[in-house]
Amino acid sequence: MKYDFDTVWDRFGTNSYKWDLKEEELPMWVADMDFKTAPEIIQAMEERASHGIFGYTVVPQEWYQAYQDWWRERHHFVIEKEWMMFCTGVVPAISSIVRKMTTAGENILVQTPVYNIFFHSIVNNGRNILENELVYENGEYHMDFEDLEKKLSNPQTTLMLLCNPQNPAGKIWSREELKRIGELCEKHHVLVVADEIHCDLTAPGKEYTPFASVSEACKNNSITCIAPTKTFNIAGIQTAAVFVPNPVVRHKVNRGINTDEVAEPNVFAVTAAVAAFTKGSMWLDELREYIEENRRYVKEFLEKELVQVRLVSSDATYLLWLDCKEVTNNSNKLCRIIREETGLVLSSGRSYGECGNGFLRMNIACPKERLVDGCKRLKQGIESL
Repeated sequence: MKYDFDTVWDRFGTNSYKWDLKEEELPMWVADMDFKTAPEIIQAMEERASHGIFGYTVVPQEWYQAYQDWWRERHHFVIEKEWMMFCTGVVPAISSIVRKMTTAGENILVQTPVYNIFFHSIVNNGRNILENELVYENGEYHMDFEDLEKKLSNPQTTLMLLCNPQNPAGKIWSREELKRIGELCEKHHVLVVADEIHCDLTAPGKEYTPFASVSEACKNNSITCIAPTKTFNIAGIQTAAVFVPNPVVRHKVNRGINTDEVAEPNVFAVTAAVAAFTKGSMWLDELREYIEENRRYVKEFLEKELVQVRLVSSDATYLLWLDCKEVTNNSNKLCRIIREETGLVLSSGRSYGECGNGFLRMNIACPKERLVDGCKRLKQGIESL
């Protein structure tokens, strides 16, 4: 490999949310990689920093072009410039959209288990969570379309938050599944917000389908949130994009993010995003190979050393969803015991919805040395029960 993913970097003392722990603990929870970002991004930021003047920043043409070229070349979808808006992050965008496009007391549908911050964006804004639970069968998930339509048909349901690819299970939704969602949401007048932040972190040889690319119904009744932050490990830069093909919806979203003051880039936000999408392709491809090898290691480890824990089949993200139901149905207790006994910090499946109880989420975006350590701690913690 051209790029280094094996070096174990010390992140203590860097004000890291992930690593603000006891020194003997090993965090494999929050979706934050332990790899340095692509050197091309670092170089671009160093060059910008060397200028020494950090005034207010505008969004230039090259930012739009970088996103457009990346999605056309890697995801076979043309995003028009006029559809696009800068935002400081996918979560700020979602929260702003919830406030602008719905009213207090309305239902927002999510497919659980799902990214736990969705719940915060809904509840903190006085809206109701409506769950369409995914069906877990034979070690993987699929959608319950009968239940989905029933809940979309509720007049109080006005927005659906779609996680594509899915977090925490790492599922890549098919074109047919997305098309069906688009048809049902159009039929029942429910707007779709597609969180596609993990879209570039697919397994080698696997591709995701942008929701807006599937049909006219999907395109005209959707808002899509995208970013380089998960892909290139630059979440602290706070840089993202929202694209909305429908001009009426776009106007409202634009007013929302500007009213909430999350539409202005910091001085490095444009530089980092442009460098990522114009110079980071080779780094990303090597990263995907490395993560896939880490996934294989965990799968083989579980099959040989920890047969009571099952790895849920996945083709995207660097997050593994571990079925621990043969051990316990209490994810919170299991997380606590593993941490107390071994120092390994994982995410409780219960935080992704009640149907996530009995599961753990494990972040494998780390050097192999740390991964091996984490697997040993996982085994030790479960065997201590």
